Amino acid sequence: MHFKLLACDVLTRETCHCIARCPHTVDPAFTAKGEHNVPGRLRELLQAQIDAAASGETTYDAVLLGYGLCGNATLGLRAGRFPLVIPRAHDCTTLFLGSKEAFKEHFGDNPSQTWASVGYSERGGSILSDTSTREWLGQVQNYEELVATYGEENAKFIFDTLNVTHDSSSIWFIDVPETRNDLIFRLVEEQARQTQKEIRRIAGSIRMIEGLLAGNWPESEYLVVPPGHEVEGVYDLDEVIRARPVA
Repeated sequence: MHFKLLACDVLTRETCHCIARCPHTVDPAFTAKGEHNVPGRLRELLQAQIDAAASGETTYDAVLLGYGLCGNATLGLRAGRFPLVIPRAHDCTTLFLGSKEAFKEHFGDNPSQTWASVGYSERGGSILSDTSTREWLGQVQNYEELVATYGEENAKFIFDTLNVTHDSSSIWFIDVPETRNDLIFRLVEEQARQTQKEIRRIAGSIRMIEGLLAGNWPESEYLVVPPGHEVEGVYDLDEVIRARPVA
């Protein structure tokens, strides 16, 4: 099979490791980490790349996204000529951890927890994650606005997420064995020392990235958006996103 991959550059090391071992042909394109700061702009950029693949000469089996919801940046993305495949993930944390279950275990009750990883910390101007769940969920300020925008059921999940406190005494380092880098880890250690925080290592995994590139897309872990459909948010810890026909 032949895939087009659009991914955030924080996943460059993990993605390239998997591409080198992938049985399929993968044409990757990476977008700068800082594009997450303006979700609408990132959405436009990704849609333009999806449309470019659709109008190009190469016939792809699918366009793969190395993203999750990512501050709602992937909401409304439309599959063009080829199916669009997206991990069921809120952000790259799930992709570094390797599963939704690992995300729920470590971050389900702490979505604003400060974390780092080799890939995240070496890109852009920040070593540590942005802990703002308000940016992660699109800058909605109060419960009434949430209900108006997302509906009652989704609003409750989002509101509860926005109002969770995190462990401010530690930095969680997601340790992916295939991409360990002592130099970058020492930078995170120094950041922790300067802010008088402890580092807690948690196990990372390339499993979801491997599955994405291998064409192994169980419905429970990946959303396949057929042509003529777009991405819709669900805002829970299981389904996360779904496909709907373009209006």
